[in-house]
This record gives sequence, structure tokens and C-alpha cells, in this order.
Amino acid sequence: MTDDRILTAYHEAGHAVMALLMGRSIQKVSIIPSQNRLGSCTIQKGRAKQVQDKLEAEILILLAGMAAEGRKSGRYNVQGASQDLRAVEKFAMSRSGNLRQATKLVDKMLDKTLHLLANKATWTAVKVIAGELIERESISGRAAKHHLTLAQNQTS
Repeated sequence: MTDDRILTAYHEAGHAVMALLMGRSIQKVSIIPSQNRLGSCTIQKGRAKQVQDKLEAEILILLAGMAAEGRKSGRYNVQGASQDLRAVEKFAMSRSGNLRQATKLVDKMLDKTLHLLANKATWTAVKVIAGELIERESISGRAAKHHLTLAQNQTS
């Protein structure tokens, strides 16, 4: 088992758990490489609970992959998260209008992402989903939601 595969599993699990926390439905989570990606977390289109700030939710979901991988490895893989980070930058610029404010917003959202992932139930769900991905390469969104719910129920 390569470190890259393990870190990719944590990356995708981070996206999945954060998406679920933001009220989004997951279709599938995978660490099967395709095109220019090592894995994917497919979020169902249009199926979302209303959140106060959709843009913030999107940024948190995008940052959660790199943040979960960083929490596991002790360092951020900025190169591996470059697609996510480009999207985060675009969202932040659309919200703030200038680079300094956008950078502040991204820093604030990264802090919030790290805080949410530090929750015991949330991190447990990330670890369990990553473990399943390492074992099976792909899991359904239903399975991901089940693992998050189980972790939340066990720690409450």
C-alpha cells in the first residue's frame, strides 16, 4: 500500500465528510485514478439542504480534502490539491473582489475546515471512510453517510 494511496483516501474522505456536514448528498467516493485525478468524491447535483452560505459551504468542501490529508500526513499537499485550490481562489475572489481580502477569506475558511475536522466524530468518520477506500477503492455515498452517522452517534 503506497503512501500516495493512503493520503488520497484521506483526501477524498475529507471531501465526502465535509460535503455531508454541509447537507450535500454524495453519490460515490473513489480512489480509482482517472484522467488527471488520483481519486474523486462525486456530489449529487441539486440535492442539498439549505445552508446559510452556499459559497462558504463549497469552499469548505473543497478545502477539506487537503486539510484531511494534511492532518494525516502532517503537511499540506498543495500540488495534489491544486485543482481544489484554484476553485477556492475563484470563489474567494468572487466574494471579496481583491486578492488581499480573498486571501484572508481562504485563511479563515481553512481554519474553519480544520476546526470542523478536529471534531472527534467527524475525524472518526474520515478515518473509517479512508480505511474503506483503501480496502475497496470505491464506496457509495450511502455508505459514507452511514459511517458519518455512526461516528456521530458513538461520540454523542
